[in-house]
Amino acid sequence: MSELSPQDVLEKARAAATEAQLAAEHAQTAAQQAMEQVIQLENTLGDAASAISGGVIDPFVFRLSIFVLAIFIGYFVVWSITPALHTPLMSVTNAISSVIIVGALLAVGAEVVDADGGIAKWFGFFGLMLAAVNIFGGFLVTQRMLAMYKKKAR
Repeated sequence: MSELSPQDVLEKARAAATEAQLAAEHAQTAAQQAMEQVIQLENTLGDAASAISGGVIDPFVFRLSIFVLAIFIGYFVVWSITPALHTPLMSVTNAISSVIIVGALLAVGAEVVDADGGIAKWFGFFGLMLAAVNIFGGFLVTQRMLAMYKKKAR
């Protein structure tokens, strides 16, 4: 067996990192497409439930029940993840929360678009506060996870 030179190791590491980055980009694209399909399916099912029931089931109620189910599924998925994956998961949730903050800021500025944007303004402010807490907590958890890997000084 021949030993690898540092250059060979570095090149193999770079190749592996490039492959991992491509795989992550493909996974992100697939996740975005799946999310778009889920939203489209949710809208279709909500409209179908309303049409089948003759308007008795409001599409809002149907969508709310899907949202509540998503909360439970998300809870169990997050708590079943191994501790080694918590830091990457927090970075993804921070990215999602940053998108939520942009939407919340738009809702807070609803008065600019519509003179009667009071409820949108309050919901936007509430969403802005929750997303900010989520991002701050994500950074704290990430900092704690990374601190676990630092060597302690003696």
